[in-house]
Amino acid sequence: MLPDGWHLTQDVDDFLAGAGDFLRSRPALHNTPLTDIERLRTRRTTGHNAKAAVFGRLASGGQIRAILYLTPHGRLGLTPLSPEQTDALAAHLGGLGLSPAHVITDQDTAGAFAESWQRHTGAASLPFWRTHLYRLGTLTPPLPRPEGRGRVVGVRDRDQVVRWCREFCVDVGEQPSIDLIDAGNWDDSRFGDRHFTFWETPDGTPVSMAAATSLVGGMVRVDPVYTPARLRGHGYAGAVTAEASRAALAAGATDVVLFTDPGNPTSNALYRRIGYVHVADFAGHRFSYDAPQAG
Repeated sequence: MLPDGWHLTQDVDDFLAGAGDFLRSRPALHNTPLTDIERLRTRRTTGHNAKAAVFGRLASGGQIRAILYLTPHGRLGLTPLSPEQTDALAAHLGGLGLSPAHVITDQDTAGAFAESWQRHTGAASLPFWRTHLYRLGTLTPPLPRPEGRGRVVGVRDRDQVVRWCREFCVDVGEQPSIDLIDAGNWDDSRFGDRHFTFWETPDGTPVSMAAATSLVGGMVRVDPVYTPARLRGHGYAGAVTAEASRAALAAGATDVVLFTDPGNPTSNALYRRIGYVHVADFAGHRFSYDAPQAG
């Protein structure tokens, strides 16, 4: 039994042996840690990311209450924490000399940790991402259904997938992903391990795209969904999202989730129509370590 407090390791297998059940206990809410940690595990096994990630478990009363992970690129992921817990964690990480570039977690924890981190380290923080988390209830394919069909993407489609992922990143302002794609580091981008589906018109022309993560902990996340601007308004995004969601259920997923832009009422309404239900809000805060501290 672990004593109370945070326990950090760079051994992902040891970490998952102790925290795997906790992560799988709430697969929808823990969807990002599940996929990020699995990606870190597999890439570590194949020799990528020579600089090891850091993983942490918060134990209390003989139970795991929360986890953290800090990627080699500085992304800090957390499961929900109270303000008191975020403050204790910020003091602990700061004392170890760790310097996350940003934190992404549920909205309340992200805000509380950003405040605690600034208080303990002097690092300024800037919100850069906020999103709704939706979970699929009963899948309801859109009606009327646009003409065409869904098709699993193959090797011959790689150039178009890369181009559309870049266009998606431009639309949503994901500069780090744009940089990786432009540098030819597709496998290091967040899209490198996705499974893509096209919606095609009857003549075989792709008009929309949805991707999904691999099944992990009973969960699949649909991400991203993209339709070029000139092709929007025809129902293609709803059709391809429903197709990717159906494939996830067929693969055995008990929880199919996706993130949506709170500022886009059209996409939020679309996902609700095909059976997705809002379950939580998430946010990201970026840290700056060269800002002058208040005196």
